[in-house]
Amino acid sequence: MAKNRQTMSRALQRREDIAGYLFMLPSLIFFLGFVVIPMFVCIGYSLTDATMHQQQTATQFVGFSNFAKLFQDKTFLEALRNTFVIVIVSVPTVCAFSLWVSSAIYKLSGPVLSAFRCIFYLPVVTGSVAVTVVWKWMFDNYTGIINTALKGIGVIDKNINFLGDSKWALWCIILILFTTSVGQPIVLYVSALGNVDQGLVEAAKVDGATDFQVFWKIKWAQMMPTTLYILVITTINSFQCFALIQLLTSGGSGTNTVMYHIYYMAFKLTEQAGHFGYANAMGVVLAIFIGILSALQFRLAKEK
Repeated sequence: MAKNRQTMSRALQRREDIAGYLFMLPSLIFFLGFVVIPMFVCIGYSLTDATMHQQQTATQFVGFSNFAKLFQDKTFLEALRNTFVIVIVSVPTVCAFSLWVSSAIYKLSGPVLSAFRCIFYLPVVTGSVAVTVVWKWMFDNYTGIINTALKGIGVIDKNINFLGDSKWALWCIILILFTTSVGQPIVLYVSALGNVDQGLVEAAKVDGATDFQVFWKIKWAQMMPTTLYILVITTINSFQCFALIQLLTSGGSGTNTVMYHIYYMAFKLTEQAGHFGYANAMGVVLAIFIGILSALQFRLAKEK
């Protein structure tokens, strides 16, 4: 009898496993078809002089010459520098601001908390094109509300060409990216703060711990998995900043980034031989940088 029950249990487990894999199959096919396979295709093309020109000659294997050329390309190095500026500035500010706002609102009553969540999360669910168009109007050199407001309070005497001046354009991009990136981290941090073990918090306060000590030693430690997730997704989103650049400056005014430069080389310079393989080499380098930074973030979080 026990043997029959064990056999039935194994059969039931096997059927449940098969059902689970069948439910996973559509997502797995999508992941393989649109992520894994294109990734290896990208690596393969990065080692060639491939072009998207309709009258292209036979593709030639060029080894690592595309990668060697990358780090002698001043335009690519400038795009890489701009990308790192965006990442270095936006990632810490998004995380710090999100944590500060979450700490301020997570104890509010239900309707008020929901209202704040909605306000901060609205730019995330709003189409990026619509948000960018609104910001472009706000930064407009002639009729923009920002120039009008600054002139109205006497901060400036004449209009500033925010998106056409290299002194301002990249910082405007970072500001817009910041406003569209804080919504999800705030929601995640509010949930993480709500799941902190209040017994440990009360015990620490009884022992005389200050609010900062309670936050740093108890709350922050328990929120580390959430923080790690936020750091990784914010870093990836910052590295992949493209829509803002495309719609606002088209890579001009000192705002060229690696993602936009990949698009420009692969799909706009159709008359130049070898640009498609060269663009794929940029994509491989960008993926390596993202992987390295993500690994460092995992390592630092693990040490905490």
